[in-house]
Amino acid sequence: MTSVLILNGPNLNLLGDRQIEIYGRTSLAEIERMCLDFVSDWNWEISFIQSNHEGILIDSLHDARLEHDGVILNAGGYTHTSIALMDAIASIQIPVVEVHLSDIYSRESFRQLSYLSKVAIAQVCGMGAKGYLKALEILASKLTS
Repeated sequence: MTSVLILNGPNLNLLGDRQIEIYGRTSLAEIERMCLDFVSDWNWEISFIQSNHEGILIDSLHDARLEHDGVILNAGGYTHTSIALMDAIASIQIPVVEVHLSDIYSRESFRQLSYLSKVAIAQVCGMGAKGYLKALEILASKLTS
């Protein structure tokens, strides 16, 4: 059975309430349900972790290398600042797909830099909650090829 970790970073626990004009009305719990429904016929196991703490995200990536076949990561603001998360992704040797609800390239200049894109197998941005489903498709293609 294929096992995937969907890892969400800071402030994503507030989805659906926070800056709706940027991130939409879909809550993190609704995104999790969408993902589970999307893979219901795939014989996949999906685990979800959300943390506002960089170290927990790094530890979760380290643990993922032993427990999961791939990771979907929305690192939130850490995308633009965390060389440590970039290094963790590079170290785990399983595919990681980076996801952003908004199009980071059409936002403020400081959000247009993604350290994670340097080591992730793909980046999905600007698709809202459906970006997670696209990330699952990308992982499926990678893991079944």
